[in-house]
Amino acid sequence: MSNPIGTSAWIDVSAHDFAAAKDFYTGLFGWTFEQLGDEFGGYNLIHNGDALVGGAMDVTGMTCPLGQPIPAEWSIYLTVDDLDARLAKAEKHGATIAMGADQIGELGRMAMLIDPTGATICMWEPKDLDGYDFTGQPGSPVWFELMTHKFDEASTFYTAVFDANLVAMSEEMEDDSFRYVTNGPGETASWGLGDATGVMPEEAAGWRVYLGVEAADSAVEKVAELGGKLLDGPVDSPFGRIATIADPEGATFQICAMSEAVPEG
Repeated sequence: MSNPIGTSAWIDVSAHDFAAAKDFYTGLFGWTFEQLGDEFGGYNLIHNGDALVGGAMDVTGMTCPLGQPIPAEWSIYLTVDDLDARLAKAEKHGATIAMGADQIGELGRMAMLIDPTGATICMWEPKDLDGYDFTGQPGSPVWFELMTHKFDEASTFYTAVFDANLVAMSEEMEDDSFRYVTNGPGETASWGLGDATGVMPEEAAGWRVYLGVEAADSAVEKVAELGGKLLDGPVDSPFGRIATIADPEGATFQICAMSEAVPEG
C-alpha cells in the first residue's frame, strides 16, 4: 500500500443510461472507457490518456441494501489498511454500513458507508490497485472535499476512523463564518473539510470531486451542449476557476481550471 491511510484513492460514477454517460464524459474530458471482465460485473476503468482516472458502472436495475434504486452519482474512496477493522471502527463512531466488505478481484477490497453527518464515503483496501493516477492535468481529479453542516462531528469521525490529520488552511478561513481544514498541510493535503453552514443548503452538502479542465467557461458551454447542467458558478478562487456541474442523469461534480487561479487580494 503506497497511499497513506485516509488519503483519496479512487472515484467512480454510476449511471442508468451508461451509453449516454460515456458520451457525456468522453465529450467533456476526452476520457476512454475500458470494460473489465465478467467477474467485475461490467465495471469500466476510466482513462485520461495514459493516466487512470477512476471507474464507471452501469447500475440499471440495481438496488442498494435498503431496497432503493442505486442513484446516478459520483463516489469517493479513501485508503484504509484493514477494511474490516476500519468498518468496525466506523460503526463504533456512528456510521451506517451501506455496503459491506467486497472483494474486487485481485485489485483490492471496498466498502461503502454513511458517515454520522449523512455523507456517503467509500473505503478502499488496495492490493494490486493503489488508486487513480494523480497528474493534476485537465481531465483528471484535482481535489476532493466534504462540505457539511456538522463540521465538528465530521472532524471527530474522520480523525478517529481514517487517521485524518486536519490542518486549518489559513487563519483567515478558520473563523466562525467559514471553517475549512485539509487532511495534511500544504502540498501534502489530500482532501478538505468545510463548514457548509450558511454557505449551501444541507441537501447540497456531501463529498465532492473536482475534475480539472483547461478553461472553465468553455467547459461550461460544452456541458450544456452535451446535455449536462450548470448548477453553480463559474467563480474565481485562488485554486482555479470553479463550477458545479450535473451530468445528464444528475450526478454532480465540480470542474476546476487551475490555470485560471486568481490570487487573493
